[in-house]
Formats: sequence, structure tokens, C-alpha cells
Amino acid sequence: MKISTKGRYGLTIMIELAKNEGEKPLSLRQIAADNDLSEAYLEQIVSPLRNSGLVKSVRGAYGGYKLARPSEEITAGDVIRVLEGPIQPVEGIEDEAPAQRELWIRIRDAVKNVLDTTTIRDLADHSEDPFTSDAYMFYI
Repeated sequence: MKISTKGRYGLTIMIELAKNEGEKPLSLRQIAADNDLSEAYLEQIVSPLRNSGLVKSVRGAYGGYKLARPSEEITAGDVIRVLEGPIQPVEGIEDEAPAQRELWIRIRDAVKNVLDTTTIRDLADHSEDPFTSDAYMFYI
């Protein structure tokens, strides 16, 4: 399964909104600038997220976007399904031999499990530095 830029940028939008949760709405211009992305492309991506009820828009001079639900209630799977469609590593698995079909089903279920148990809050809280919890300091 390959996630397109649409899915990746959609997750970026959702993570940025989660980091800003409880504050004023966040503009796509700000998200684009902070992540070096195309604002025009983000505008195309945010529409299905809004239509699916994952984000809500706020109009006005200080408008922008907010999460429609708490970030702990939105999973990466919710976002990927809206932007990419059903989660399937292979199409037409019913035509495969039984052993291969079982493999594809197991892979699909494993991917679904990861996406459906990872919340947007989990992603927003992820540390940029993989060594922060077990950091060692060396003096020379």
C-alpha cells in the first residue's frame, strides 16, 4: 500500500491542527508556510476533510481551520480513508490462490490496526528527536 502526497499532506494538516488544539483557528497559509507545502494543494485536500466532519472551518479575519472532534478521537485511519479510499494492499484478492489471499488479508489487517490505533494526538505529541527519552551526554 502506498500513501500518496494527498494522504501525507492530509495527515500534516491534521497534526498541525492537533498541535494548535484549544487555540484560535489555524490558516492553511500558516500550515503551508510552516511545512514548506503548497497552500493551493492544501486547499484541495482540506475540502474532503471538512466534508467528512474531521475539520471545521471558521470564517472571518481570524478564521481558519480547527479539528471537528478532539484529536484523541480521530485516527490516522480516519484521515487516510477519507483521502485515499479503502485500505487494501492488493486489489482483486478474491482471485488469488488461498495462501496468497491469506497473506494479503493479514497485511491489510495489520496496516488497518496500526492506522486505527494511532490517533492524531499520538502523532502531534511525537517527539522530533528520537533520543530525547534515552539521551546520553558525552563529555570530551
